[in-house]
Amino acid sequence: MEINDQSTKAEGHQSSDAEQAPLNRRAGTVAGMTLLSRISGLVRDIALAYLFGASAAADLFFVAFRIPNFFRRLFAEGAFNQAFVPVLMEYKAKGQSELRLFLGQLSGVFALTLTLVVIAGLAFAGPLAALFAPGFIDQPTLFAQLTELVRITFPYLGLISLTAYAGALLNAHGRFALPAFTPVMLNVCLTLAALLGLMGHLQSPPIVILAWGVLVAGVLQCLIQLPSLARLHLLPKPVVATSHPGMKQVGHLLVPAIFSASVGQINALVNTMIASTLATGSIAWLYYADRLLELPVGLIAVALGTVMLPHLSRLVTEEDERGFLQTVNWGFGLGLMLGLPAAIALYLLAEPLLAFLYMSFAGSAMTAFDVEMAGQALQMFAFALPGFVLVKVLAPAFFAHQDTKTPFRFALAAVVVNLIGSLATFQSLGHVGLALATALSAWTHAGLLYVGLQRRGWIRFDATVVFVLLRTLLACVALGAGLVLGMVWLNGSELTLQQWLALPGFDRSLRIIVVCMVGLAGYALILLLLGVRPRHFLRAPQ
Repeated sequence: MEINDQSTKAEGHQSSDAEQAPLNRRAGTVAGMTLLSRISGLVRDIALAYLFGASAAADLFFVAFRIPNFFRRLFAEGAFNQAFVPVLMEYKAKGQSELRLFLGQLSGVFALTLTLVVIAGLAFAGPLAALFAPGFIDQPTLFAQLTELVRITFPYLGLISLTAYAGALLNAHGRFALPAFTPVMLNVCLTLAALLGLMGHLQSPPIVILAWGVLVAGVLQCLIQLPSLARLHLLPKPVVATSHPGMKQVGHLLVPAIFSASVGQINALVNTMIASTLATGSIAWLYYADRLLELPVGLIAVALGTVMLPHLSRLVTEEDERGFLQTVNWGFGLGLMLGLPAAIALYLLAEPLLAFLYMSFAGSAMTAFDVEMAGQALQMFAFALPGFVLVKVLAPAFFAHQDTKTPFRFALAAVVVNLIGSLATFQSLGHVGLALATALSAWTHAGLLYVGLQRRGWIRFDATVVFVLLRTLLACVALGAGLVLGMVWLNGSELTLQQWLALPGFDRSLRIIVVCMVGLAGYALILLLLGVRPRHFLRAPQ
């Protein structure tokens, strides 16, 4: 994983200091802003748990919120970025004039498409609600409420898609901080909306106030990035045309990328559809568990994937094969070094962590039963975490080569695994079976990507990667034992969930914080004792 930059600049292209910053520094920037986003997101979820718990109202809001997010991650942040960024880097290397011509047409077509999609979503809010939550169809009052929420939240799709587009442009120019920060606006708006709902001063129901909070957040997220784009001269006049060759390249890559980028969203859709037929609260249990999972996924997987795609695309343009291999090695090794211990911690501390987040304040609508149910789902999600990390790290290697068809086939296989697993387990295991199917799908997806890269010679482990990974596995074993012993030592014995919740809230919180901090320090110390040094993973590509 020790990687030196041997690549040369593309002719006629001058990179900014931001673009030439080491890859680990760029990943650190994204991780730092993502941490801020996730912390604000946890505050938001604590407010939602306090207000709704795992009630029917919570299920309604989470479904309505998932619908625009499904399409946003599918088309904007997922497929569009994967088809757009490699082509963007190609035209960026050709000069500012070529880039502006390309962006003018792309911006015009993208904005028009989003407008039409939003209009269609508003017109077909009822069918969308039925598709995402068929279990509510037989409950007319709840279904009517869900349809209303969908109409309010669906325009968020257009706004956040434009935000994602702007973020991709900034990332391609080495500006990672602001795009990674924008989710904070959503979390702040929803937290404030939840507080307004708690105060009860407004006539609208709390879930409706939350829905309007989503829409307001979309406007703010979109507007906050415009000044940066203007300073970089990346706001050409939109033109509705498809004559530019770059438009054809994006179009050619887009269709298979839509599906390859959608694995997580399709799996989440399947889970939501099936969960709507299970016990009340199933959707909320999966949501609360998933939100805790999203913290390490965002800090590790998203941070690495975000910085790797434009970097790998540049290396492909410059025909720097050695730099490409080193970058993939770096992402693979660092991803597992961080992802494996996070997965172990989530599995072993699932219920205490959920109780810490969602039941630390008196009056919370969350119950011990809700924590138990969400904890079971989180343990299954923990198995998926390293798989999610590897997918985010490995997939950019294909997209950088403008190969979206191969990941498409792998994604299809992963979706099939999730569907079969969900249908086979939901009756016997309930929502836990859905989480288990997600884990199986994640590892299937990651395994296929790895095999595909190996066959093409796009991944080859050197001695440093093997050295670090073997010692990471040993350190993870020690970490698991240490977390279990730490909880027993602090508590005097293994506590049941009811006994744990019976402890004073401050005492509970202090114990889980101490265990986590000691576990993190112990993991790092064990790696050092085994010979792993910062140079093995921090010396990233330039």
